[in-house]
Amino acid sequence: MDTNMDKYLGTTLDDRYEIQEIIGSGGMAVVYKATDNRLHRSVAVKILRDELAADEEFRRRFQTEAQAVAMLSHPNIVSVYDVSHSESVEYIVMELIEGVTLMQYMQKKGALGWKEALHFSVQISKALEHAHSKGIVHRDIKPQNIMIIRDGSIKVADFGIAALESTQEQRSSQTVGSVHYIAPEQARGEQPDTRSDIYSLGVVMYEMLTGRMPYDGETAEQIALKHIAGIAVPPQEINPDIPDELARITLKAMNADINARYQSASELLADLEEFRKQQAAANRTSSDGEEGFEVVPDVEPIGRTGEMSEAKYARRRKRSRKVSIMSGAVGVLVFMVAVFVFLWNYWLRDIFSTAERIELPNFVGRSYESVVNDSSYTQLYAFTVTYSIDPTVPEGEIISQDPEAGRSLMIVPEKIAVTLTVSTGVREAVVPDVLNSSLQEAVVELQNSGFKYETNYVTSDVVTEGYVISTDPAPGSSLAEGSTVFLTISSGPTIHTVTMPNLVGHTESEAISILQSNNLTYADTTYIESEQEEGTVIRQSIDAYEDVSEHTRIYLWVSSGPAETPEPTPPETGEERSGAFIFGD
Repeated sequence: MDTNMDKYLGTTLDDRYEIQEIIGSGGMAVVYKATDNRLHRSVAVKILRDELAADEEFRRRFQTEAQAVAMLSHPNIVSVYDVSHSESVEYIVMELIEGVTLMQYMQKKGALGWKEALHFSVQISKALEHAHSKGIVHRDIKPQNIMIIRDGSIKVADFGIAALESTQEQRSSQTVGSVHYIAPEQARGEQPDTRSDIYSLGVVMYEMLTGRMPYDGETAEQIALKHIAGIAVPPQEINPDIPDELARITLKAMNADINARYQSASELLADLEEFRKQQAAANRTSSDGEEGFEVVPDVEPIGRTGEMSEAKYARRRKRSRKVSIMSGAVGVLVFMVAVFVFLWNYWLRDIFSTAERIELPNFVGRSYESVVNDSSYTQLYAFTVTYSIDPTVPEGEIISQDPEAGRSLMIVPEKIAVTLTVSTGVREAVVPDVLNSSLQEAVVELQNSGFKYETNYVTSDVVTEGYVISTDPAPGSSLAEGSTVFLTISSGPTIHTVTMPNLVGHTESEAISILQSNNLTYADTTYIESEQEEGTVIRQSIDAYEDVSEHTRIYLWVSSGPAETPEPTPPETGEERSGAFIFGD
């Protein structure tokens, strides 16, 4: 780590961004976690290294690239909030992503299921489509620059900045770009364009599907030559579970011939979406089995038999008496059997037999269809299936079970009841257009569409106070259900200040009501053990009686009551001492 960059720790840039800790570094810049004291939110601040900030040409390009990327607004691209510079420091302020890189995710899981790889590929394609439409080429698409956040969404980082890093690498005689994902034209030293990003994405798709790189070697030069030659092992030869069409799309995206490649991200995205629709339709269509034919027995017509003779009548009557006696005996026997079965089920079985038990298997992580259609399970278990949206778990995979695996359960005639919770994968919805709507109207629209929301207030001379100025992502964007849409709300021409009320000692609901009546925003509650009465506010994020801007987000700490004291174990009675039972002292 460059100790020269430690000097920024604890400082505040432009009286706004309070630098807290280093969270990443590269050849060009160091990334810090910081607090935006004006908007009261955590951000990432990328500060250009001192030696580069001293280069006037490099500083100019840094500002130009950063300003261009700041114009991008897409749910699958890490947002750039601010770009600033002074005589001594150049930095950009970005969205702080809480998640892991695609590289870290693959290192943990290995090859991804094709559905999950498809889900990620579609989102990356959407990010490229948006950036390319604004004339911005990434130049360094790789798993390290792709973030996976908790709801399963993808965020692509460092758009446009890769060009600056390439310049720096050229100056220091380093290999340009990430050689495992480099497009052949880049490897030849040619100027990359949007199709170069598509090639790199194709390599990422190949790695997601197979768990390995298409090209590897002992040196960067060897790997670059293999990219130029363009002879990769078809991915389905490595993993036969990969659908042929998805393999074809992957290989076309990473075609060494730039003109045989997808010519735009939109073209790639169209093929991915069409493939996804075909798979969804195939899953909905159950295989049609042969229809069962009803077997109708041959029925002979009933003919006339004529009158019955006396001898025939006598024989018929004698046979009827025998049938009656036998029927009675059979009836008594049936009754006795029924009584025995009843007594066995409700009494005798417990006396004469030991109930058979079985250890409940672990169904989590398995396909629910394979479980509920397995006759060896359905003979023993009565399954109830519930569904949950979990973008991190592939569609149809079991997330949890009740009872838990390993439980010893009695086998019963009515079968053992087991509830399986199954992932629906990711369901996407369209962000509604709530621009120029009141906050209350916008919240209802977002919640009805399946989204959560957070608010941020800014001054505006144009938009009425309390109305929506913008949303992130923008209206019309596709976003996973359950994701958060960030609303920018007008506070009118000025943001007023209020005196922070004292919330300590109030109940949580009272505190939230007090915040709302003072035009402050309730953010979240943390519950901690305390000697204070359960449900009582014991701390607030901003001290009482301080001046604070309206709509500031306030966090509460609420007592969950004192820690439970373990009850003393009563002395046992009737225990065996020295081989004798003692019933009292």
